[in-house]
Amino acid sequence: MAKRQEQETANPEVTEVAPNVLRMQLPIRMPGLGHVNMYALLDDHGAAVVDPGLPGPFNWKAIENRLRQAELKPKDIHTVIVTHSHPDHFGGAARFVKEHGAKVIAHRSFRFGIAESVSNNTPEVSLEDLEAQRDLDDGEEAEARDENDTGATPGSPHDHDHGHNTNSGTNTPQMGWWGGPSPWGGQSARPPLRRRLQWGIMRALGGAMSVPEVSHPVEQGDVLYLAGREMFVLHTPGHTPDHFCLHDPEAGIFLAGDHVLPSITPHISGISTSEDPLLSFFYSLDRVGEISGINKALPAHGHPFDDLTKRTEEIKRHHFERLDRIREISREFGRPASVEEFSKHLFKQRSWGSMAESETYAHLEHLRHAREAESHRDKKGVLLYLTS
Repeated sequence: MAKRQEQETANPEVTEVAPNVLRMQLPIRMPGLGHVNMYALLDDHGAAVVDPGLPGPFNWKAIENRLRQAELKPKDIHTVIVTHSHPDHFGGAARFVKEHGAKVIAHRSFRFGIAESVSNNTPEVSLEDLEAQRDLDDGEEAEARDENDTGATPGSPHDHDHGHNTNSGTNTPQMGWWGGPSPWGGQSARPPLRRRLQWGIMRALGGAMSVPEVSHPVEQGDVLYLAGREMFVLHTPGHTPDHFCLHDPEAGIFLAGDHVLPSITPHISGISTSEDPLLSFFYSLDRVGEISGINKALPAHGHPFDDLTKRTEEIKRHHFERLDRIREISREFGRPASVEEFSKHLFKQRSWGSMAESETYAHLEHLRHAREAESHRDKKGVLLYLTS
């Protein structure tokens, strides 16, 4: 199995993907992902950039390099557009604001800052896609051991926490409920020490930065003048409550953020301001899939792709299959079961833990809201579900 395109390392080449729209791949080392696409939207006053990568000097050096290839300087960036509140999308914004006075556009429900993102938001990639990547990585490591007898792959960016992994594959912990009761009941385990140290450094970095507020909040239906033409804001909650996309009808392009990715499925967490985040995601996918005249979708990870409607249907089908599997598991149990029990039948043992339970909880709650499942809490406060 080949690596998914979203997992490819960043290519330093700058490419024009639409009139006055440049794709610049920035390197990231996150489970399931190898790069983030920063798009530069050129106009007579310089450029706006979309999703300028992670915080820190390594990312900033890559930004400067990519801009130099496009004959731009950081001071030429007058606007930073952030599709949603995950650090690999907003991390570079602070420096553009602090050093060059750029304005920041994000959805009105956006909450800026690494500390808030780490505590309130969720991973980028679905657990199933992370499992597929780990299977591939394990196969490559096995080949390396056979050939070199080293027993490990040097420089692997991924944690292989086997057994009871408390948050396997996440890039941002849900620390608002770690160490205390989860929404579905039971005591949440602590993440591995290595992960806690990584997040501590990330939070410290966030505290050291000057974190700007969103200067220009937007919402559904707003019109922005970018790349010399009008682009329309579409609020697309699901992956995060504050996610939005941009539709450029003149050029026939759609800046998709993480809402629609070309070959992997974005993570949908049960921890959300929405009562049914999966339903919000389905509704957003349907609205996007109905847009006509799209020649090119520009995702935040992976390569531009043509058939946006087809891809929205494929992502929905993935979740429909997951819902069918949950119904099947419930029939196998023949009794009310906990989120943890469901998750352990959905995912491999090394992926058991908070991320698996969060994805499972989102799907169970969707069935409950659709009146296809019932739930109640036992004497210990643990939620038990039984599908109809």
